Amino acid sequence: MTRFMTLDFADGDRPALLARVAAMAHGPYGYVVTPNVDHVIKLMDGRVEPEVYDGAALKVCDSRILAHLARLRGKTLAVYPGSDMTADLLASDHDLTIGVFGPDRAAFDDLIARFPDRRLSFIEAPALTPGTPGWIAAVDAAARADWDVLLACISFPKQERFAHALAGAGRKQGVALCVGASVDFLTGRQQRAPRLYQQLSLEWLHRLLTQPRRMFRRYVIEGPAIFGWFLRTEVLRQG
Repeated sequence: MTRFMTLDFADGDRPALLARVAAMAHGPYGYVVTPNVDHVIKLMDGRVEPEVYDGAALKVCDSRILAHLARLRGKTLAVYPGSDMTADLLASDHDLTIGVFGPDRAAFDDLIARFPDRRLSFIEAPALTPGTPGWIAAVDAAARADWDVLLACISFPKQERFAHALAGAGRKQGVALCVGASVDFLTGRQQRAPRLYQQLSLEWLHRLLTQPRRMFRRYVIEGPAIFGWFLRTEVLRQG
């Protein structure tokens, strides 16, 4: 593991990390979070409960920006975006049952058409507000459902809270992946940044340009706070 900005990020290349996830699917219940800049900012400023991230069995870096900042401190973060992890898992050879929580039935059907050889299970995800009766019912239903891997795709930080709550609801086996819009990318409902943007660490710019109203606050107003948190947690605190 590599400790960076108070989080213990998983080490290893993509095949090794994917193998760890597959192994977790057959073991005691755990969940995987994929922190990016937005996630870390909201964790640092208290908008996400620390126990939600502390409870994750695996923290995989989903941000090249975080990796660049880590290099300034002589640290290396293995970057494996959740959307890539999801695509690799669905394309790999295994006998896992994969639950899909978040996308609607039409998106689920498109996913089946894209991966006809995979064993996929649809799990209903109504509009959810943490702590409400509907939320509790959805957690209980997912905890009892048949899956080895659960793709939790209900946006940050609800998906992380949901994955954390599954343990309290008695889930004994399997792994939940908090992977946001990964199914939307695979089914064409959203478009990922072109490869060049990804290679230049400008995926955020592509999202800002293509979804300015939705992404302006995240990337222009809130996003720069990552540099202040980097200084506080990695430079000033350590001297």
